[in-house]
Order: sequence, then structure tokens, then C-alpha cells
Amino acid sequence: MKKDTILEIRNLTVDYNSDFGTVHALNSLTLSMSRGESLGFVGETGAGKTTTALEIMGLIPYPAGVTKSGEILFEGQDLLKMGKSKLRSIRGEKISMIFQDPMTSLNPVMTVGDQIAESFRIHEKTGRAEAAQKAVRILEMVGIPGERYGEYPHQFSGGMKQRVVIAVALSCNPTLLIADEPTTALDVTIQAQVLDLISTLKKERGTSLLLITHDLGVVAEACDSVAIMYAGSVVEYGTLDDIYNRTSHPYTKGLFGSIPDIESDVDRLKPIPGLMPDPRDLPSGCAFAPRCTLSADECTLPGLGLVEIETGHLVKCRKVRA
Repeated sequence: MKKDTILEIRNLTVDYNSDFGTVHALNSLTLSMSRGESLGFVGETGAGKTTTALEIMGLIPYPAGVTKSGEILFEGQDLLKMGKSKLRSIRGEKISMIFQDPMTSLNPVMTVGDQIAESFRIHEKTGRAEAAQKAVRILEMVGIPGERYGEYPHQFSGGMKQRVVIAVALSCNPTLLIADEPTTALDVTIQAQVLDLISTLKKERGTSLLLITHDLGVVAEACDSVAIMYAGSVVEYGTLDDIYNRTSHPYTKGLFGSIPDIESDVDRLKPIPGLMPDPRDLPSGCAFAPRCTLSADECTLPGLGLVEIETGHLVKCRKVRA
């Protein structure tokens, strides 16, 4: 366990049951975060990033989603064993989430100010007038004039809606902020503004940040450490320097090889061959083995776990040694 750990996920396994078979969304996922840390959670679409966030928030849809095993310890308490009432008191107050699409994250028939004020009324038990005053202050903190309190989501641009979503998430000064691809629906200029806003607010408030993305450039700008995810589990974890300058797992190397580099004179990028495995039928042993150039018979054996190859740098690969 890290020093002053705020979040620790141990061997988390989550399945989704459907008419087409059982989807193994998370497979013995293990991860930890320190207080005040910014962790980039990186992986392809379908790797299980959003499922992890929803599981932390207690929002996995039931009965389709089933938690098979594992623990999620937040400040030493297992969120999976909490009652619904206790979990609701933590969600929003201590753990908040910025959802992926600002266009669908806001209630279209409530003013943006009322949506922010609602958090104060529920979690801090404040009266309507005081909640409204606090909502105005937090709107202004994210760069939206307080006089726009009474406007509706359709009156805001995409970037402004995302600022409102951030304001809602930060309204009760959470200890942990989960941002699920917060810049996906925005143009490049607005992306930079939103990331800068999240970074500034995090520093001012000392909030821990779990940033879910598939963009390694965004991670380099906003995070202290990185967890690379593949087929429902973390395959490499380390500091920003570990992952970017001492890349070890073949999948992580493949991700960097498929990104344009303005300093290299190459004719073509190097895509990772093949596709991510069907989550209903994962291969035994290493899930990346069918696509890996280093694959050998030993890679198909079960019991593969994260191994520390240097202090704080973990890799899930039998071909990578300390």
C-alpha cells in the first residue's frame, strides 16, 4: 500500500450478463492512489475504464452488472460493503465524478444554478438562499458569470456545459474527483481550457484526481502517475517518468509506437496488430499474448500478476524482468 493511500482497489472482478453471453469487464483489477495524486487511467475503448469509475461510484447497473469479487477501499472503508444510504452520503460529498458527455450530464429542465445548488442542499443541508449563493460563487470559480445562474443547459456551449459539470462535481469540495474523458466532446482549444481549469482547482483544493482517457498527451499534461489498462486489468503502472521514459510492457510500447512524433522522421506509424480480445471469451494467461511479438507458451499460463520491476514501477508481463 502507498503512503497515505486514499483509494485502493484489490482484485476487482466485474461481469455484465447479456443475451449474448457474459462480458468480463474487469478481471482482478488492482490499483491504488495516494492523497493529492493525479492518476491517468489509460486504455482503449472497452478496456474497462468507465466500468471502474462506475464501480467506485456505486453506479454499476444491476442486475446486468455483477461484482464477482474484490474490494474498493476509500479512506480505509470498503465501498462495496457499504449500505446504500452511507454510499449516497459519500458520493458527491467525498467522491465526485465528471461524466464523459457534458451534453447529456445535465438535467435539461433545471437551471444550471439549481443543479449546483441541489448538491449543497442535499449534502450540506443548507437552505435554498444559502445554497444559491454558494452555487453562484462556484459558477464564478469555473469562469461562468454568476448572473447566468438562472439559464438552462441548452443556452450554453459545449465548453461552458463542461464547466457547469465540473462546478457540480466540485460543489462539495470532494476528496477524490473522477474525470471520465472530460474533454472528448470538445474542440482542442476548449480541451486545453478545461484541463487547465481542472488542474488549477485540484491544486487549490488538494483534491485527488483519477483522470480516465485514451489520450496519452492529456495524461502527460495533467497527471503525476499512469495506469495502463488492457482487457479489464492494469498491465503497467508507474510515475509519468516510468511510463513515458522507461516504457516496459509490450502493449504500452505499442501505444506509444502508434502516436505521431514530430521529432522522428518516419513514413508510417506502427499500429498494434490485431484487435482487443472479445471480453466474452478472453484468452487464458496474458490477454495481450495473441497480439504480442514477445508471446511464448508461458504467456498462456494462468496466475499472471503485476510485478515490481523497479521501485513503484509495476508490469504485468512474464517477459519483462526487474
